[in-house]
Amino acid sequence: MGIAGEVPKQKTKRVVSVSLGSSRRDTTRELSLLGYTVTVERRGCDGDLARAEAMIRDLDGSVDAIGLGGLDLYLYVGGRRYVLRDAARLARAARATPVVCGAGLKQTLERRVVANLDRRLGLGERRVLVMSAVDRFGMADAFAATGAEVVYGDLIYVLGVPVGLRSLRTVEGVAALLLPVMTQLPIGWLYPTGRAQDDEAPRLRGARYADRAEVIAGDWHFIRRYLVGGLEHKTILTNTTTPQDVAWLREQGAAALYTTTPRLGGRSLPTNLLEAALVAVAGRFPLAAAAYDELIGAAGLVGEGLELQALDSSGRSTPTRHDTARHDAGPPSPTH
Repeated sequence: MGIAGEVPKQKTKRVVSVSLGSSRRDTTRELSLLGYTVTVERRGCDGDLARAEAMIRDLDGSVDAIGLGGLDLYLYVGGRRYVLRDAARLARAARATPVVCGAGLKQTLERRVVANLDRRLGLGERRVLVMSAVDRFGMADAFAATGAEVVYGDLIYVLGVPVGLRSLRTVEGVAALLLPVMTQLPIGWLYPTGRAQDDEAPRLRGARYADRAEVIAGDWHFIRRYLVGGLEHKTILTNTTTPQDVAWLREQGAAALYTTTPRLGGRSLPTNLLEAALVAVAGRFPLAAAAYDELIGAAGLVGEGLELQALDSSGRSTPTRHDTARHDAGPPSPTH
């Protein structure tokens, strides 16, 4: 059953990401998606949970879907689902409008991204650091399936314990032990919000894992905060990057940037915002993983790759598209 045949007569949608991140990253763009023109907005609340809650309550019923940025509503680890208390509080503020956090795409689109990157780079021969497996278990699981030598940095970058985890079974055990408690903590204790997203933390004692890795994957704000000075010659797979972030990676000497979502207006879309757009055009909620996969395929969603140190004749880096959502992708082609 084709998604295109299910599109109702209305051809415009509006979705808003309410983020605990910095308002300096706010943007409004238009996205063409499955026959719709979708207005996508990102609104930062600078770490203020009460402000985010009030904003969601105000948006409820007036937009087609709401994304939660800067925190997860659900963490899927193995076969278990964990709910974050602060995110659940925000989601309850909306009574009529669907609220998503990006978890649906983390379990579907991001698996496709890694599978395609494996075909491009040969990940089975690479050393990979995933910043947090519990945040992106689909990505972590997909990296493990490539045969890469993977280290999961949950203890390092969330708890400050300089121990890398080397198997998903260990990740699942640690999650079962700690997440029932940690999900009840204020989100600011676990993840940088507001202005903290712009801070550069001192190099952690677990920096040796990042130094040894050839590919670093996961949440952008973890990478930006904790890996200053440790990205030279690395390939980065992440989300939600702005032109300023790309410039920063270049200055850090990173070799290449791959994004898990398409770039729009020079920045890659937040996972939660893209998921909100898909829910809006689908016209139903919640969506199962198979429905997300069908929408991703029908929309032809792709991310982009940037060879950060490759220069063209004018001295500028040359952007390339890479089909992160397609299993039959060939070499990158110039971005339109």
